[in-house]
Amino acid sequence: MSTFPRRAARPRPEDGDGLGLGGLLPPPPVPGLDRDRELLLKEALMNQASHDSAPRPAARRRRLLWVAVPTAVCALAIGGIVAVNGGGSSGTDEPQAVVTGPLASDAVRLLDRIAVAAGKTPQPSVRADQFLYVESKVAYAGQSAAGGLAATAPAHTRQVWLSADGSKAGLIREDGQPDSTVGGATPPVYAIESRGAAPKPSSAGPNPPSVTNPTHVFVAALPTAPDALLKLIRDETRGQGTDADQRAFTAIGELLAETWAPPQVSAALYQAAARIPGVTVVPSATDAAGREGVAVARSAQGRETQWIFDRATHTFLGERTVLVETSDAGPAGTVLGSSAVLAKAAADRAGDAPKARTT
Repeated sequence: MSTFPRRAARPRPEDGDGLGLGGLLPPPPVPGLDRDRELLLKEALMNQASHDSAPRPAARRRRLLWVAVPTAVCALAIGGIVAVNGGGSSGTDEPQAVVTGPLASDAVRLLDRIAVAAGKTPQPSVRADQFLYVESKVAYAGQSAAGGLAATAPAHTRQVWLSADGSKAGLIREDGQPDSTVGGATPPVYAIESRGAAPKPSSAGPNPPSVTNPTHVFVAALPTAPDALLKLIRDETRGQGTDADQRAFTAIGELLAETWAPPQVSAALYQAAARIPGVTVVPSATDAAGREGVAVARSAQGRETQWIFDRATHTFLGERTVLVETSDAGPAGTVLGSSAVLAKAAADRAGDAPKARTT
C-alpha cells in the first residue's frame, strides 16, 4: 500500500554514458567465478583489448570473447557484460540478468544490479498464521482547503501488521493517530429479495488477494519470470488510471514498500520495472529517515515517483514524491511525500513487537 501520493518526468542528463553508473554503484560480481578463473578471464580480456587496438577495417564488427565457467556463461563485449544463468549443479535459482551492454539505459543497468543483489538476500520466514510487520518513517505534504503551497509535516513512525494469509484483521499504527484495522474477514453482506422477506447472506465477500490487495502468501507465489510478472501487474491494475506504465510502476513500488517478497520474486519485480518505458535514474535522493542514495524514477502528471536505494548494498530504502512541474502545490522540486523502510519481520499477533527485525 502507498504511504503518500504519487507523480512525473525529470530531464535526463546527456553527458557521456548518461549518469555514469560506475560512479553511482560498484560493478556487480560475475556469478560463478573463483579467483583463478577471474584472473584468467581478466588476462584473456586484456589480450583481446590489445589485439583489437591494432589497425582494422572500419566495417569490422565488434568481436565477442566467450569464456566458459562452471556455473555460468559470460559474454564480454566492448562496453558491457551480459551474465546468463547456466543452471549449475548447486541447485540454486539465480535471477537472470537483464542485458547491460552499451545500448541499455542507465535505469535498466541500475535495476539489473539491484535485481542481482535482491536475488541474494536471505529468504523471509513468515508463517501463514503470522503477521508481516513493517516499520517505516513517513512524511506527508498537505494543502489547506483554501489552497496555497503544500506544507510537509515532520516525518513520523508508521507500523503495519498485515495478516500473512489475509485471514485476520491487521493493524496500522502511526504517531499522533488512533490505531486502525486493515484487511481480515469482512462482516457478512445481506440482501432482501422482496418486501417483507427475511434478509439472506449474499455472495459478496472479501476481496481476494491481488497485486493491489496483496498478502504475504500471495506475493510469495508471484511469477519469477519478469515478462509474466509485468503482464500480471498490468492486468490487475486495469481501471486505475489511463497510464498503464505508471500504474505498473506504482504497483511495483507499493509491493516493495510494504510486502516482504522472497529473493527471486524481489529480483523479478526489479527486472519487470526495467521493462517499463520512461524509467530513469536520479543520481541523488534522500528518504524520510535522511538516508541518501541513488533512485530509480518515473514521472506522470507533473509528479515523479522515486525508489531510493543504498549505493553500496542496493537495498531498497524508501520512496519519495517530487513535483517536476510547477503547480498550485508549489514549484518544481517540491517534495510532496517521502518514506523510509526501517524494518521488516514476522510477528505472532497484530500490535506485538516482533522478536527479530530485518532492515
